[in-house]
Amino acid sequence: MSCTILVIDDDEKARKAISEYLRQKKFEVLEGSTLQEAKSSVDHGSSDIILLDVQLPDGYGPSLLREIAPIPNHPLVIMITAHGDIDMAVDAMRNGAHDFIQKPIEDMARLDSSIKRAGEIIRLRREINHIHQTQSQAEGFVIGNSTKMKLILEQAKKAADASVSVLITGETGSGKEVLANYIYRIGPRSGKVFLAENCSAIQPTMIEAELFGFEAHAFTSADKKKIGLMEVTDEGILFLDEISSVSAEVQSKLLRAIENKTFRRVGGTTQIHVDVQIIAASNRDLKTMMRDGKFREDLYYRLKVVDLHIPPLRERKEDIPELTGFFIQTLNPKMGKNVLDITPQALQLLQNYNWPGNIRELSNAIERSMIFCNGEVIDIADLPSDIVTT
Repeated sequence: MSCTILVIDDDEKARKAISEYLRQKKFEVLEGSTLQEAKSSVDHGSSDIILLDVQLPDGYGPSLLREIAPIPNHPLVIMITAHGDIDMAVDAMRNGAHDFIQKPIEDMARLDSSIKRAGEIIRLRREINHIHQTQSQAEGFVIGNSTKMKLILEQAKKAADASVSVLITGETGSGKEVLANYIYRIGPRSGKVFLAENCSAIQPTMIEAELFGFEAHAFTSADKKKIGLMEVTDEGILFLDEISSVSAEVQSKLLRAIENKTFRRVGGTTQIHVDVQIIAASNRDLKTMMRDGKFREDLYYRLKVVDLHIPPLRERKEDIPELTGFFIQTLNPKMGKNVLDITPQALQLLQNYNWPGNIRELSNAIERSMIFCNGEVIDIADLPSDIVTT
């Protein structure tokens, strides 16, 4: 996991030695010699961990602990203490220090261990702050009885086990994000982060910053460092919906990030190493866009190691009874209803309808029907008028 470590020590020789060691360990390292520089780093969100000396030219290092205590997700502070400062170190731990290490730091294994523990806390913070609420497998996915969907399920399981890039295609509302979430739930990355991002909902000029993050002052409005989605989902899964809306420049950078498992934040110079499984989706024909020069051919083939196409609901109407039962079951507790079934006549109308909005439209139709259903069984009179008159 990538962390930025700020080393604050007015002893330049000691500071440089620690910083060089940490850089060799592939950490991004910042340096400073004053308490004010530490405070500035906290204000700008530029560091995850601070190695902080006790006695500094402009103040007492541990005083920073009380100042940052009210700040959510503040950097973790490891105090660098001199021999004989054990009482101070114990007091610092009570005030929120993550750890303390005596200097001169000769036991690098001790430093490694402390930073590793801090890194795990930071990872957990990032997951809590960024992970989207995902439904469980039972709540969020239903297969259906169609041969097409059963085949897709088999392929999805293999893609999950192999942890490879996946391209999901299908019409709007066909369940692309639900399938991506299913791959996450059943695969080896299920204990990590799953993030879903609709690329078309992000301003084109901000997609790069959203994916890769940015350093403080990388552009006019960048007052603090921001961790990007690729970094947040390290060891997890990033689902990029409407990948077709990404610009050619960002497509190129995304390709390099997938192939090399490294990238740089906007405005940064340090290579960030990550292990992210990418699942991309599109309701547009990427092959046509590729031929028209609007989508990179190399990125297309890099994404579609496994290609899953979800057929529209009109091509698998045999799934409608099971989907209907699933939506009734899951909507009952949310709506405070006790709908148990649907009449054969009403179900037949659902199967006769062409569902241009696919599964999302079916879900909305069932929810509407349950609102107007006065008993325990949905009937024709409860259905939306456009379904009844089709």
